[in-house]
Amino acid sequence: MLREPIMSDHALRQELYESFKNRAILYYLIYDELRRELGEDRAEAILARAIYRRGEQKGREKYARFAPRDLAGLKEAFLAGLPDEGRMFQPELLADRADALDIQFHACPLREAWQEAGLSEADVARMCRIAARIDNGTFEAAGFRFWADTWQPGGDGCCRLHIRPGG
Repeated sequence: MLREPIMSDHALRQELYESFKNRAILYYLIYDELRRELGEDRAEAILARAIYRRGEQKGREKYARFAPRDLAGLKEAFLAGLPDEGRMFQPELLADRADALDIQFHACPLREAWQEAGLSEADVARMCRIAARIDNGTFEAAGFRFWADTWQPGGDGCCRLHIRPGG
């Protein structure tokens, strides 16, 4: 009987980060092809809608049970689900109240992959805005109000998520 080798934590972590880089590059290549055919604005709108739809699926599946007001439960579930025990995004709670949950990410493997690939700052900012639509879909479909401040050239950290009780 053959035994499969057990992957080390280091190797698993490396594969996890590589998968996020791969996702980032795929997002960009899909956007770039759409941009060539349809222009920047239409390409952004189409890709953002698709990413938003995936967020809706995640939000209904993982977080709807906390809607419309249980921000404490949502926070615990969301932070517990961040890859690599949160190290990948390095979240910081800026507001943690019954009426407001604000989370600052200090790292993002997607942004880092786009920067490593040599995209212009404008394209990195655009891709961050597009990719962040997954969070809009996630929290809105779960029943919360949501907006994000995405990375901008010269800015610190990455996305800042703003979650409020739903209507």
